[in-house]
Amino acid sequence: MEYLPNILFAIALLTGIGFFTRNVKKLTRNIKLGKDVDVSDNKPQRWKNMARIALGQTKMVVRPIAGLMHIIVYVGFIIINIEVLEIIIDGLLGTHRVFAPLGAFYDFLIGSFEILAFLVIVAVIVFWLRRNVIKLKRFIKPEMKGWPERDGNMILYIELVLMLLFLTMNASDLQLQQMGADHYIQAGAFPISQFIAPLFEGMSISSIIMVERMAWWLHILGILAFLNYLYYSKHLHILLAFPNTYYGKLRPQGEFNNVEAVTNEVKLMLDPSADPFAAPAEDAAEPEKFGASDVMDLNWVQLLNAYTCTECGRCTSECPANQTGKKLSPRKIMMDTRDRLEEVGKNMDANKGEFVPDGKQLLDDYITKEELWACTTCNACVEACPVSIDPLSIILEMRRFLVMEQSAAPSELNNMMSNIENNGAPWPYNQMDRLNWVNE
Repeated sequence: MEYLPNILFAIALLTGIGFFTRNVKKLTRNIKLGKDVDVSDNKPQRWKNMARIALGQTKMVVRPIAGLMHIIVYVGFIIINIEVLEIIIDGLLGTHRVFAPLGAFYDFLIGSFEILAFLVIVAVIVFWLRRNVIKLKRFIKPEMKGWPERDGNMILYIELVLMLLFLTMNASDLQLQQMGADHYIQAGAFPISQFIAPLFEGMSISSIIMVERMAWWLHILGILAFLNYLYYSKHLHILLAFPNTYYGKLRPQGEFNNVEAVTNEVKLMLDPSADPFAAPAEDAAEPEKFGASDVMDLNWVQLLNAYTCTECGRCTSECPANQTGKKLSPRKIMMDTRDRLEEVGKNMDANKGEFVPDGKQLLDDYITKEELWACTTCNACVEACPVSIDPLSIILEMRRFLVMEQSAAPSELNNMMSNIENNGAPWPYNQMDRLNWVNE
């Protein structure tokens, strides 16, 4: 019985890690459903982007108040969980505050953790008020109804509870230290929990130990549960922001991705010495499908983008089409892509790893043509995203499918392209009449 807590802790730890590993494998499989794309260029710049954007949070602070609070929550949550290492060692070995021999440095660490925990609590309360009381416009868009709204609040509740458990654990530990309880050595500095410790005055040592142990167990079990909840939450970006910023687009924002087969065809048409009847080279063969109508037609970086979306709504709030009342919401484009990808993944899970056609696709069943054609391709959404997500690339691929596979462009666009083909300009005048306006 002496080692029963250690055995139970080891089982809980292995179970949590096991489920997390399963979720990571499923996530990796889903992302790999996308087409291959070469993103091995300019590695120094990619590492720099990851350090600057994901780690340094440089695009978050464009909006100073929200950015500062996000940094507090992010840094606080990550750094405080350094203590998880100590909890794991204590849980497996049956020790208590195994790092206490570090002395003054340990005191500094625990004190810093407590201050950060308090700041996280303050930031979480402010975030909750912004979502539920102030109701910022970008948090009440149609795509945020239902699960996205509940998920956003649930994450705040989880973070609040974990921080309160951390401070309760330390406060009860401090009270036990002052009472000279066995195994509770004098260790750590408690600038915040010292104000909670008086609540335990008058309680017996055994009762306080029960409180400390319950807070300790709930804290670590909560962290393991949160780790596995990430897969189902928008907070998956905690893990994916780093690879997503590394693989982010390096080309100029206004540069479109041309189809190689079409480019070669145009070059052939412009080359007076080329044989128009010559067979195309094997490496210039047309792709099986132009553009994208479902998630499997996108590349894996675009699918990684979808899973990384934080649902913060900065892209949508900056979108001129959305601001003028159009249906387009870049955030919804990413959420729809992720939801369809999850649906495809569940289909494969139910069919032994094979996708069985379900009569649905990303186009029309999730994203409408009206949304796609409302986009002005201004790149405001790409510029606004704090983790280098590119909704525009998905919009353009789906537009490409509509134009090149279904000839389903709006009539205005078809007229313009016909004029360019026939008249060399977007206007319905032949080249001979183009300067007639001068005589008027």
